[in-house]
Amino acid sequence: MEKKPHAVLIPFPVQGHINPLFKLAKLLHLRGFHITFVNTEYNHKRLLKSKGPNALHGFHDFHFETIPDALPSMDNDDVTQDVVSLLQSTRKNFLNPFKNLLATLNASSALDGKIPQVTCLVCDGTMVFTIKAAQELGIPILILWPASAFSLLSLVHFRTLLDKGLIPLKDKSYLTNGYLDTKVDFIPGMQNFRLKDQVDYIRTTDPNDSMLHLFIEMVDEIQRSAPTIVFNTSHELESDALNALSFMFPSLYTIGPFPSFLNQTPQNNLPTLGSTSSLWEEDTECLEWLESKEPRSVVYVNFGSITVMSPEQLLEFAWGLANSKKTFLWIIRPDLVIGGSVILSSEFVDETRDRGLIAKWCPQEKVLNHPSVGGFLTHCGWNSTTESICAGVPMLCWPFFADQPTNCRYICNEWCIGMEIENNVKRDEVENLVNELIVGEKGKKMREKVMELKNKAEEDTRVGGFSYKNLDKVIKEVLLKPK
Repeated sequence: MEKKPHAVLIPFPVQGHINPLFKLAKLLHLRGFHITFVNTEYNHKRLLKSKGPNALHGFHDFHFETIPDALPSMDNDDVTQDVVSLLQSTRKNFLNPFKNLLATLNASSALDGKIPQVTCLVCDGTMVFTIKAAQELGIPILILWPASAFSLLSLVHFRTLLDKGLIPLKDKSYLTNGYLDTKVDFIPGMQNFRLKDQVDYIRTTDPNDSMLHLFIEMVDEIQRSAPTIVFNTSHELESDALNALSFMFPSLYTIGPFPSFLNQTPQNNLPTLGSTSSLWEEDTECLEWLESKEPRSVVYVNFGSITVMSPEQLLEFAWGLANSKKTFLWIIRPDLVIGGSVILSSEFVDETRDRGLIAKWCPQEKVLNHPSVGGFLTHCGWNSTTESICAGVPMLCWPFFADQPTNCRYICNEWCIGMEIENNVKRDEVENLVNELIVGEKGKKMREKVMELKNKAEEDTRVGGFSYKNLDKVIKEVLLKPK
């Protein structure tokens, strides 16, 4: 019997990167691949804690493995680790454990033949050490860029911004004195952009800022080795960025948006695999709560897995939601507020008792696709953005860091399916925008526009669509390419 192709996938070890790579793993599994999905030991423990000790057992041809992250242990083991430390550790410490794991998998295959030999790697775009591992083994590698194509275009031009003297900032006052409104009109594919719309690692006063240079080196490495890069997006959504990037990277494919792809794919063989990428325990009672609400009446509020805010900002959001008199479902992670636990006053609780529900975490796609949800107050992470588009839900945007300001610019100004909340959030603004989103004229127009994008995403990802054909092409021409 012919052995299956065996893809090993490794995400950058935070929730927002695990999710898209896990979805791609499912798409490859559905096309006949044996899958090994590699988490860090820290995240593996979190998965077992949230899902139960046997949650990752018993899937046919879909296995989970771990490698260490080389970071010190933390007091609270149910929070996202520091992103900067993780980025530095993945570059310095991950290559050897990863190569050892690949060697173990191949040795096991040679010994008893229960699993096939590793035939390809599928890796997160920030995990560039995997390119070296693939070269040493002489097997193909596919890079998933887990954020928007626009974010990669922004990173590619970090060096240009440095060369032109636009960054680093002269001092901290430049963060608030209007300097970030400076037009950036020299990047092809990014018309009408300002400095504040770039990936936010440019907001530094240090010419030797480690994150700035880490991303410059990372992009250099990807350009030098020229692997095939795939995006969780459609050409329709990001054509300007993709056209510009195609001059810098020889092999690019859009194979998304993944939520639409998986919604249209029968998954009878792995029905329970769906939520095994969530590092927090999901509260499913909120789905029952949504059942009793009117169609498109609920504001869903979730700032993702990394965003943190001050107690004052939380209070402004809370009273903005309360004063809007609209129904809301608000996800408040245990580590959402800087410096401690979330305490909302009894006055707020009394005011919103009949129309507000607060949960720690939830199955977001199911919530967004529920008929009672009429809008999404989001941090604009790329997963949340694509999930909202694929559910046909307009957005209120409060970007926090990384690629989120870039995504926000597109949501609000290019696609016109969202409205931005000022960084220095005020309750009156939240109240007004929530009302506009749910019952206003602008909200109605945004809903029509996002439904158009949803329909186009479905067209792209169904059999014969542009993204569907691209995935087939990548599998045949990259992953199944003989040595």
